[in-house]
Amino acid sequence: MAFTTNNPRLFNKQNVLALNPDQNGVYGIYKSGVWIYVGKGDIRERLLAHLNGDNPSILSNNPTHWVDEVIAGDPSSREEELILELKPVCNKKIG
Repeated sequence: MAFTTNNPRLFNKQNVLALNPDQNGVYGIYKSGVWIYVGKGDIRERLLAHLNGDNPSILSNNPTHWVDEVIAGDPSSREEELILELKPVCNKKIG
């Protein structure tokens, strides 16, 4: 099942900075019809790092939006589920 929250936001610094810090979970970055990257961790911190170019392949795919899920505990298994389902172009292959 794709992201349980369906609240897409524009992938820009203003929208990411609006997030509360210390929200742990999973997030997906995409553009129309293409999942670019699925990640986990402190959602605000990780999205800001991506906006700042920590993974150049993400920005080179011209992402437009992102979604997230806040998760209590370790988000690793949920991240793996989403990667297997959505097959984002910038994630290493799992499975």
